[in-house]
Amino acid sequence: MATQYAISGTTAKGIAASVERGVAEGVLGPGAALPPVRRLADDLEVSPGTVATAYKELRQRGIVVTRGRGGTVVAAEPAVASRRPPKVPEGLRDLSGGHPDPALLPALVPPSRLSPGARSHRAAPRLARLEQVVRDWVGSDGVPVEHVTFAHGALDLIGRLLSVELRPGDAVAMEDPGYHHLLDLVTALGLRIVPVAVDDEGVRPEALDGALRAGVRALVCSPRAQNPYGGCFSVARRDALVEVLRGEPDVLVVENDHASAVAGAPLRTLTAGGLPRWVHVRTVSKFLGTDLRWAAAACDATTLARHDGRMLLTSGWVSHLLQETVHGLLTDDGTRALAARAQGTYEERRTALLEELGFRGIAAHGASGMNVWVPVRDESDVVNGLRSYGWWVASGARFRLASGPGVRISVAELEPVDAARLASDFAVVLGESEATYGG
Repeated sequence: MATQYAISGTTAKGIAASVERGVAEGVLGPGAALPPVRRLADDLEVSPGTVATAYKELRQRGIVVTRGRGGTVVAAEPAVASRRPPKVPEGLRDLSGGHPDPALLPALVPPSRLSPGARSHRAAPRLARLEQVVRDWVGSDGVPVEHVTFAHGALDLIGRLLSVELRPGDAVAMEDPGYHHLLDLVTALGLRIVPVAVDDEGVRPEALDGALRAGVRALVCSPRAQNPYGGCFSVARRDALVEVLRGEPDVLVVENDHASAVAGAPLRTLTAGGLPRWVHVRTVSKFLGTDLRWAAAACDATTLARHDGRMLLTSGWVSHLLQETVHGLLTDDGTRALAARAQGTYEERRTALLEELGFRGIAAHGASGMNVWVPVRDESDVVNGLRSYGWWVASGARFRLASGPGVRISVAELEPVDAARLASDFAVVLGESEATYGG
Protein backbone atom coordinates (compact mmCIF):
# COMPACT_ATOMS: atom_id res chain seq x y z
CA MET A 1 0.00 0.00 0.00
CA ALA A 2 1.00 3.61 -0.48
CA THR A 3 1.36 4.14 3.29
CA GLN A 4 4.41 1.86 3.18
CA TYR A 5 6.17 4.14 0.72
CA ALA A 6 6.93 7.77 1.50
CA ILE A 7 6.18 9.81 -1.62
CA SER A 8 8.47 12.82 -1.77
CA GLY A 9 8.93 15.96 -3.85
CA THR A 10 8.15 19.65 -3.83
CA THR A 11 7.24 20.02 -7.50
CA ALA A 12 4.83 18.15 -9.75
CA LYS A 13 7.70 16.50 -11.63
CA GLY A 14 9.44 15.57 -8.40
CA ILE A 15 6.30 13.98 -6.94
CA ALA A 16 5.62 12.09 -10.18
CA ALA A 17 9.22 10.86 -10.27
CA SER A 18 8.94 9.65 -6.67
CA VAL A 19 5.81 7.64 -7.46
CA GLU A 20 7.39 6.24 -10.62
CA ARG A 21 10.46 5.19 -8.64
CA GLY A 22 8.27 3.36 -6.12
CA VAL A 23 6.46 1.54 -8.94
CA ALA A 24 9.69 0.63 -10.75
CA GLU A 25 11.18 -0.75 -7.52
CA GLY A 26 8.08 -2.81 -6.84
CA VAL A 27 7.24 -1.05 -3.58
CA LEU A 28 4.06 0.34 -5.11
CA GLY A 29 2.50 -2.67 -6.77
CA PRO A 30 -0.45 -2.83 -9.19
CA GLY A 31 -3.61 -1.60 -7.48
CA ALA A 32 -1.76 0.20 -4.68
CA ALA A 33 -3.71 3.30 -3.68
CA LEU A 34 -2.05 6.69 -3.75
CA PRO A 35 -3.00 9.24 -1.07
CA PRO A 36 -5.85 11.63 -1.89
CA VAL A 37 -4.63 14.86 -3.46
CA ARG A 38 -5.29 17.10 -0.46
CA ARG A 39 -3.80 14.71 2.05
CA LEU A 40 -0.57 14.28 0.07
CA ALA A 41 -0.43 18.06 -0.48
CA ASP A 42 -0.62 18.60 3.29
CA ASP A 43 2.03 15.93 3.95
CA LEU A 44 4.44 17.46 1.42
CA GLU A 45 3.50 21.05 2.22
CA VAL A 46 2.68 21.87 -1.39
CA SER A 47 -0.49 23.08 -3.06
CA PRO A 48 -3.20 20.59 -4.06
CA GLY A 49 -2.74 21.80 -7.63
CA THR A 50 0.87 20.61 -7.60
CA VAL A 51 -0.16 17.09 -6.55
CA ALA A 52 -3.04 17.08 -9.03
CA THR A 53 -0.61 17.98 -11.84
CA ALA A 54 1.72 15.15 -10.76
CA TYR A 55 -1.13 12.64 -10.77
CA LYS A 56 -2.25 13.89 -14.19
CA GLU A 57 1.24 13.31 -15.61
CA LEU A 58 1.32 9.81 -14.14
CA ARG A 59 -2.10 9.04 -15.65
CA GLN A 60 -1.04 10.26 -19.08
CA ARG A 61 2.00 8.02 -18.96
CA GLY A 62 -0.01 4.95 -17.98
CA ILE A 63 1.51 4.53 -14.52
CA VAL A 64 -1.67 5.20 -12.52
CA VAL A 65 -5.39 5.21 -13.17
CA THR A 66 -8.21 7.11 -11.45
CA ARG A 67 -11.28 5.15 -10.39
CA GLY A 68 -13.65 7.92 -9.40
CA ARG A 69 -14.52 7.49 -5.75
CA GLY A 70 -12.00 4.67 -5.65
CA GLY A 71 -9.23 7.24 -5.90
CA THR A 72 -5.95 7.03 -7.81
CA VAL A 73 -4.19 3.68 -7.89
CA VAL A 74 -1.19 2.14 -9.62
CA ALA A 75 -2.25 0.70 -12.98
CA ALA A 76 -2.71 -3.05 -13.28
CA GLU A 77 0.19 -3.11 -15.75
CA PRO A 78 2.07 0.16 -15.10
CA ALA A 79 4.06 1.47 -18.05
CA VAL A 80 7.31 1.85 -16.12
CA ALA A 81 8.62 -1.40 -17.55
CA SER A 82 7.10 -3.69 -20.13
CA ARG A 83 5.29 -6.77 -18.94
CA ARG A 84 7.94 -9.43 -18.90
CA PRO A 85 7.02 -13.09 -18.75
CA PRO A 86 7.95 -14.96 -15.61
CA LYS A 87 11.14 -16.98 -15.73
CA VAL A 88 10.57 -20.52 -16.96
CA PRO A 89 11.08 -22.93 -14.05
CA GLU A 90 13.90 -25.39 -14.54
CA GLY A 91 12.97 -28.71 -16.07
CA LEU A 92 9.73 -27.59 -17.75
CA ARG A 93 8.85 -27.72 -21.45
CA ASP A 94 8.51 -24.06 -22.43
CA LEU A 95 5.46 -23.36 -24.63
CA SER A 96 5.04 -19.76 -23.53
CA GLY A 97 7.43 -17.66 -25.57
CA GLY A 98 5.90 -17.42 -29.05
CA HIS A 99 9.31 -17.82 -30.67
CA PRO A 100 10.03 -19.71 -33.91
CA ASP A 101 11.68 -23.12 -33.96
CA PRO A 102 15.47 -22.51 -34.23
CA ALA A 103 15.73 -25.54 -36.50
CA LEU A 104 13.58 -23.71 -39.06
CA LEU A 105 15.66 -20.52 -39.17
CA PRO A 106 18.49 -19.82 -41.62
CA ALA A 107 22.07 -19.26 -40.51
CA LEU A 108 22.79 -15.54 -40.14
CA VAL A 109 25.94 -14.77 -42.08
CA PRO A 110 27.12 -11.14 -42.20
CA PRO A 111 27.46 -9.76 -45.74
CA SER A 112 30.93 -9.80 -47.27
CA ARG A 113 30.47 -6.26 -48.53
CA LEU A 114 30.32 -3.87 -45.58
CA SER A 115 28.88 -0.38 -45.80
CA PRO A 116 31.48 2.41 -45.31
CA GLY A 117 31.15 3.54 -41.70
CA ALA A 118 32.72 6.97 -42.02
CA ARG A 119 29.73 8.78 -43.51
CA SER A 120 26.08 9.43 -42.78
CA HIS A 121 23.38 7.59 -44.71
CA ARG A 122 20.66 10.16 -43.98
CA ALA A 123 20.60 11.24 -47.61
CA ALA A 124 20.01 7.64 -48.79
CA PRO A 125 18.65 5.72 -45.78
CA ARG A 126 17.37 2.70 -47.69
CA LEU A 127 19.18 0.32 -50.03
CA ALA A 128 17.46 0.63 -53.41
CA ARG A 129 17.74 -3.09 -54.12
CA LEU A 130 16.10 -3.96 -50.78
CA GLU A 131 13.32 -1.46 -51.48
CA GLN A 132 12.61 -3.29 -54.71
CA VAL A 133 12.59 -6.67 -52.99
CA VAL A 134 10.12 -5.30 -50.43
CA ARG A 135 7.88 -3.89 -53.17
CA ASP A 136 7.83 -7.27 -54.92
CA TRP A 137 7.26 -9.17 -51.68
CA VAL A 138 4.56 -6.98 -50.15
CA GLY A 139 2.97 -5.96 -53.43
CA SER A 140 2.40 -9.59 -54.43
CA ASP A 141 -0.12 -9.78 -51.56
CA GLY A 142 -2.16 -6.86 -52.86
CA VAL A 143 -0.71 -4.08 -50.67
CA PRO A 144 -0.11 -0.77 -52.49
CA VAL A 145 3.66 -0.21 -52.57
CA GLU A 146 4.16 3.25 -54.03
CA HIS A 147 5.62 4.39 -50.70
CA VAL A 148 7.79 2.09 -48.56
CA THR A 149 10.10 2.64 -45.61
CA PHE A 150 12.14 0.66 -43.06
CA ALA A 151 12.37 0.66 -39.27
CA HIS A 152 14.05 -1.21 -36.40
CA GLY A 153 11.18 -3.67 -36.00
CA ALA A 154 7.39 -3.34 -35.88
CA LEU A 155 7.24 -1.91 -32.36
CA ASP A 156 9.78 0.75 -33.30
CA LEU A 157 7.77 1.81 -36.33
CA ILE A 158 4.38 1.72 -34.62
CA GLY A 159 5.67 3.60 -31.60
CA ARG A 160 7.20 6.30 -33.81
CA LEU A 161 4.01 6.73 -35.83
CA LEU A 162 1.71 6.91 -32.83
CA SER A 163 3.95 9.43 -31.09
CA VAL A 164 3.89 11.65 -34.20
CA GLU A 165 0.21 11.24 -35.03
CA LEU A 166 -1.36 11.31 -31.57
CA ARG A 167 -1.08 13.19 -28.30
CA PRO A 168 -1.26 11.88 -24.71
CA GLY A 169 -4.86 11.08 -23.86
CA ASP A 170 -5.87 10.21 -27.43
CA ALA A 171 -7.58 6.86 -27.89
CA VAL A 172 -6.30 3.86 -29.87
CA ALA A 173 -8.34 0.80 -30.81
CA MET A 174 -6.42 -2.34 -29.80
CA GLU A 175 -7.19 -6.04 -30.25
CA ASP A 176 -8.46 -7.82 -27.13
CA PRO A 177 -6.83 -10.17 -26.38
CA GLY A 178 -3.79 -8.70 -28.07
CA TYR A 179 -0.01 -8.62 -28.23
CA HIS A 180 1.16 -7.58 -24.77
CA HIS A 181 4.17 -5.54 -25.90
CA LEU A 182 1.94 -3.45 -28.15
CA LEU A 183 -0.49 -2.88 -25.29
CA ASP A 184 2.40 -1.79 -23.09
CA LEU A 185 3.77 0.49 -25.79
CA VAL A 186 0.49 2.32 -26.33
CA THR A 187 0.06 2.80 -22.59
CA ALA A 188 3.64 4.03 -22.20
CA LEU A 189 2.99 6.69 -24.84
CA GLY A 190 0.24 8.08 -22.62
CA LEU A 191 -2.48 6.96 -25.01
CA ARG A 192 -5.84 5.55 -24.01
CA ILE A 193 -6.67 2.01 -25.13
CA VAL A 194 -10.14 1.13 -26.36
CA PRO A 195 -10.36 -2.68 -26.58
CA VAL A 196 -11.91 -4.30 -29.66
CA ALA A 197 -12.93 -7.94 -29.47
CA VAL A 198 -11.49 -10.52 -31.88
CA ASP A 199 -12.57 -13.95 -33.04
CA ASP A 200 -11.23 -16.53 -35.50
CA GLU A 201 -11.60 -13.98 -38.33
CA GLY A 202 -9.79 -11.19 -36.49
CA VAL A 203 -11.24 -7.87 -35.36
CA ARG A 204 -15.01 -7.91 -35.04
CA PRO A 205 -16.72 -5.15 -37.08
CA GLU A 206 -19.26 -4.24 -34.40
CA ALA A 207 -16.48 -3.89 -31.84
CA LEU A 208 -14.50 -1.65 -34.18
CA ASP A 209 -17.58 0.44 -34.87
CA GLY A 210 -18.03 0.94 -31.13
CA ALA A 211 -14.39 2.00 -30.76
CA LEU A 212 -14.73 4.50 -33.59
CA ARG A 213 -17.81 5.94 -31.93
CA ALA A 214 -15.71 6.32 -28.78
CA GLY A 215 -13.38 8.61 -30.72
CA VAL A 216 -10.29 6.50 -31.41
CA ARG A 217 -7.63 8.16 -33.55
CA ALA A 218 -5.91 4.94 -34.68
CA LEU A 219 -6.49 1.21 -35.06
CA VAL A 220 -3.71 -1.36 -34.58
CA CYS A 221 -4.63 -4.82 -35.84
CA SER A 222 -3.24 -8.06 -37.29
CA PRO A 223 -4.62 -9.38 -40.59
CA ARG A 224 -3.40 -12.93 -39.86
CA ALA A 225 -1.62 -14.92 -37.12
CA GLN A 226 -3.24 -12.60 -34.57
CA ASN A 227 -1.37 -12.88 -31.29
CA PRO A 228 -2.51 -14.59 -29.09
CA TYR A 229 -5.86 -15.67 -30.59
CA GLY A 230 -4.64 -16.77 -34.00
CA GLY A 231 -7.38 -15.13 -36.05
CA CYS A 232 -7.01 -14.21 -39.73
CA PHE A 233 -9.18 -11.98 -41.89
CA SER A 234 -11.57 -13.69 -44.25
CA VAL A 235 -12.56 -11.83 -47.41
CA ALA A 236 -15.96 -11.04 -45.90
CA ARG A 237 -14.44 -9.83 -42.63
CA ARG A 238 -11.89 -7.66 -44.45
CA ASP A 239 -14.63 -6.07 -46.55
CA ALA A 240 -16.81 -5.44 -43.50
CA LEU A 241 -13.96 -3.74 -41.64
CA VAL A 242 -13.10 -1.55 -44.63
CA GLU A 243 -16.73 -0.49 -44.83
CA VAL A 244 -16.70 0.53 -41.15
CA LEU A 245 -13.43 2.43 -41.57
CA ARG A 246 -14.50 4.33 -44.69
CA GLY A 247 -16.57 6.66 -42.53
CA GLU A 248 -13.48 7.69 -40.51
CA PRO A 249 -10.95 9.16 -42.97
CA ASP A 250 -8.77 10.66 -40.22
CA VAL A 251 -8.18 7.36 -38.39
CA LEU A 252 -4.73 5.84 -38.97
CA VAL A 253 -5.01 2.10 -39.69
CA VAL A 254 -1.91 0.15 -38.65
CA GLU A 255 -1.84 -3.38 -40.06
CA ASN A 256 0.79 -5.50 -38.29
CA ASP A 257 1.63 -8.52 -40.45
CA HIS A 258 4.25 -9.81 -38.02
CA ALA A 259 4.26 -13.48 -39.11
CA SER A 260 3.88 -12.91 -42.89
CA ALA A 261 5.77 -15.77 -44.57
CA VAL A 262 4.93 -18.34 -41.87
CA ALA A 263 1.41 -17.16 -40.92
CA GLY A 264 -0.24 -20.17 -42.54
CA ALA A 265 -3.02 -18.04 -44.06
CA PRO A 266 -3.32 -15.73 -47.08
CA LEU A 267 -3.21 -11.97 -46.55
CA ARG A 268 -6.53 -10.15 -46.88
CA THR A 269 -5.30 -6.63 -46.39
CA LEU A 270 -7.28 -3.58 -45.34
CA THR A 271 -4.81 -1.38 -47.20
CA ALA A 272 -6.24 -2.22 -50.63
CA GLY A 273 -9.62 -0.79 -49.65
CA GLY A 274 -8.91 2.82 -50.59
CA LEU A 275 -8.44 4.07 -47.02
CA PRO A 276 -6.68 7.46 -46.86
CA ARG A 277 -4.45 6.82 -43.82
CA TRP A 278 -2.84 3.42 -43.47
CA VAL A 279 0.39 1.51 -42.96
CA HIS A 280 1.16 -2.16 -43.51
CA VAL A 281 4.06 -3.36 -41.32
CA ARG A 282 5.99 -6.54 -42.03
CA THR A 283 8.84 -8.07 -40.03
CA VAL A 284 11.18 -11.02 -40.57
CA SER A 285 11.94 -12.19 -37.03
CA LYS A 286 9.54 -15.16 -37.19
CA PHE A 287 11.18 -16.75 -40.23
CA LEU A 288 14.66 -15.23 -40.58
CA GLY A 289 15.68 -14.80 -36.93
CA THR A 290 14.55 -13.00 -33.80
CA ASP A 291 17.77 -10.92 -33.70
CA LEU A 292 17.03 -9.27 -37.05
CA ARG A 293 15.42 -6.10 -35.70
CA TRP A 294 14.16 -4.86 -39.05
CA ALA A 295 10.73 -4.05 -40.42
CA ALA A 296 9.42 -2.93 -43.79
CA ALA A 297 6.33 -0.80 -44.19
CA ALA A 298 4.16 0.29 -47.08
CA CYS A 299 1.98 3.31 -46.38
CA ASP A 300 0.27 6.41 -47.71
CA ALA A 301 2.35 9.46 -48.59
CA THR A 302 1.48 11.45 -45.46
CA THR A 303 2.36 8.57 -43.15
CA LEU A 304 5.67 8.05 -44.95
CA ALA A 305 6.63 11.71 -44.55
CA ARG A 306 5.75 11.79 -40.87
CA HIS A 307 7.54 8.54 -40.04
CA ASP A 308 10.70 9.30 -41.99
CA GLY A 309 10.79 12.87 -40.74
CA ARG A 310 10.85 11.69 -37.14
CA MET A 311 13.40 8.95 -37.86
CA LEU A 312 15.64 11.52 -39.52
CA LEU A 313 15.82 13.34 -36.18
CA THR A 314 16.62 10.22 -34.15
CA SER A 315 18.49 7.18 -35.49
CA GLY A 316 18.51 8.62 -39.00
CA TRP A 317 18.41 5.29 -40.80
CA VAL A 318 18.38 1.54 -40.33
CA SER A 319 21.89 0.07 -40.41
CA HIS A 320 22.94 -0.69 -43.97
CA LEU A 321 24.78 -3.73 -42.63
CA LEU A 322 21.44 -5.02 -41.35
CA GLN A 323 19.76 -4.15 -44.64
CA GLU A 324 22.44 -6.06 -46.57
CA THR A 325 21.86 -9.10 -44.35
CA VAL A 326 18.08 -8.99 -44.83
CA HIS A 327 18.45 -8.50 -48.57
CA GLY A 328 20.75 -11.50 -48.84
CA LEU A 329 18.32 -13.72 -46.97
CA LEU A 330 15.15 -12.56 -48.73
CA THR A 331 16.70 -13.21 -52.15
CA ASP A 332 18.23 -16.59 -51.28
CA ASP A 333 16.41 -19.57 -52.77
CA GLY A 334 17.40 -21.85 -49.91
CA THR A 335 16.05 -19.42 -47.32
CA ARG A 336 12.76 -19.07 -49.18
CA ALA A 337 12.43 -22.85 -49.30
CA LEU A 338 13.16 -23.05 -45.57
CA ALA A 339 10.48 -20.44 -44.83
CA ALA A 340 7.96 -22.42 -46.89
CA ARG A 341 8.85 -25.56 -44.94
CA ALA A 342 8.52 -23.65 -41.67
CA GLN A 343 5.04 -22.45 -42.61
CA GLY A 344 3.89 -25.99 -43.34
CA THR A 345 5.47 -27.32 -40.15
CA TYR A 346 3.85 -24.69 -37.93
CA GLU A 347 0.48 -25.33 -39.54
CA GLU A 348 0.85 -29.07 -38.94
CA ARG A 349 1.80 -28.54 -35.28
CA ARG A 350 -0.96 -26.01 -34.64
CA THR A 351 -3.58 -28.20 -36.28
CA ALA A 352 -2.43 -31.25 -34.33
CA LEU A 353 -2.90 -29.53 -30.98
CA LEU A 354 -6.28 -28.08 -31.95
CA GLU A 355 -7.49 -31.52 -33.02
CA GLU A 356 -6.21 -33.22 -29.86
CA LEU A 357 -7.83 -30.59 -27.65
CA GLY A 358 -11.07 -30.78 -29.64
CA PHE A 359 -11.11 -34.59 -29.34
CA ARG A 360 -11.18 -34.08 -25.57
CA GLY A 361 -13.93 -31.48 -25.72
CA ILE A 362 -11.66 -28.49 -25.09
CA ALA A 363 -12.50 -25.41 -27.18
CA ALA A 364 -9.44 -23.62 -28.55
CA HIS A 365 -8.58 -21.06 -31.20
CA GLY A 366 -5.70 -20.90 -33.66
CA ALA A 367 -6.78 -20.30 -37.25
CA SER A 368 -3.27 -19.16 -38.21
CA GLY A 369 0.16 -18.42 -36.81
CA MET A 370 2.11 -20.34 -34.20
CA ASN A 371 -0.04 -19.89 -31.09
CA VAL A 372 -3.18 -21.52 -29.74
CA TRP A 373 -5.51 -19.67 -27.37
CA VAL A 374 -7.53 -21.78 -24.92
CA PRO A 375 -10.30 -20.09 -22.91
CA VAL A 376 -10.29 -21.28 -19.29
CA ARG A 377 -12.10 -20.42 -16.10
CA ASP A 378 -9.05 -19.82 -13.93
CA GLU A 379 -5.71 -19.05 -15.56
CA SER A 380 -3.63 -19.62 -12.44
CA ASP A 381 -5.15 -23.04 -11.84
CA VAL A 382 -4.41 -24.14 -15.40
CA VAL A 383 -0.88 -22.70 -15.56
CA ASN A 384 0.08 -24.23 -12.22
CA GLY A 385 -1.70 -27.48 -13.02
CA LEU A 386 0.15 -27.92 -16.31
CA ARG A 387 3.36 -27.04 -14.53
CA SER A 388 2.92 -30.11 -12.37
CA TYR A 389 2.88 -32.19 -15.57
CA GLY A 390 6.03 -30.57 -16.93
CA TRP A 391 4.49 -27.93 -19.21
CA TRP A 392 4.92 -24.16 -19.04
CA VAL A 393 2.31 -22.04 -20.87
CA ALA A 394 1.56 -18.32 -20.83
CA SER A 395 -1.18 -16.95 -18.62
CA GLY A 396 -3.63 -14.90 -20.64
CA ALA A 397 -3.58 -11.97 -18.22
CA ARG A 398 -0.63 -10.46 -20.11
CA PHE A 399 -2.71 -10.25 -23.29
CA ARG A 400 -6.19 -9.32 -22.05
CA LEU A 401 -8.02 -6.04 -21.56
CA ALA A 402 -11.74 -6.77 -21.18
CA SER A 403 -11.88 -10.26 -22.72
CA GLY A 404 -12.30 -13.46 -20.77
CA PRO A 405 -9.46 -15.51 -19.24
CA GLY A 406 -7.40 -17.97 -21.21
CA VAL A 407 -3.91 -19.35 -21.75
CA ARG A 408 -1.64 -19.08 -24.77
CA ILE A 409 0.26 -22.12 -26.00
CA SER A 410 3.09 -21.62 -28.49
CA VAL A 411 3.27 -24.58 -30.86
CA ALA A 412 6.39 -23.71 -32.86
CA GLU A 413 8.42 -26.49 -31.23
CA LEU A 414 5.54 -28.80 -30.24
CA GLU A 415 5.75 -31.96 -32.32
CA PRO A 416 2.38 -33.59 -33.15
CA VAL A 417 3.33 -36.65 -31.10
CA ASP A 418 3.63 -34.40 -28.03
CA ALA A 419 0.34 -32.61 -28.75
CA ALA A 420 -1.66 -35.65 -27.65
CA ARG A 421 0.14 -35.83 -24.29
CA LEU A 422 -0.30 -32.09 -23.69
CA ALA A 423 -4.00 -32.24 -24.56
CA SER A 424 -4.47 -35.22 -22.26
CA ASP A 425 -2.74 -33.43 -19.40
CA PHE A 426 -4.77 -30.30 -20.15
CA ALA A 427 -8.01 -32.27 -19.86
CA VAL A 428 -6.96 -33.66 -16.47
CA VAL A 429 -6.01 -30.20 -15.22
CA LEU A 430 -9.33 -28.75 -16.35
CA GLY A 431 -11.15 -31.57 -14.63
CA GLU A 432 -9.31 -30.92 -11.40
CA SER A 433 -10.02 -27.20 -11.66
CA GLU A 434 -13.74 -27.73 -12.27
CA ALA A 435 -13.90 -30.16 -9.35
CA THR A 436 -12.39 -27.50 -7.11
CA TYR A 437 -14.96 -24.93 -8.23
CA GLY A 438 -17.76 -27.45 -7.97
CA GLY A 439 -16.78 -28.53 -4.49
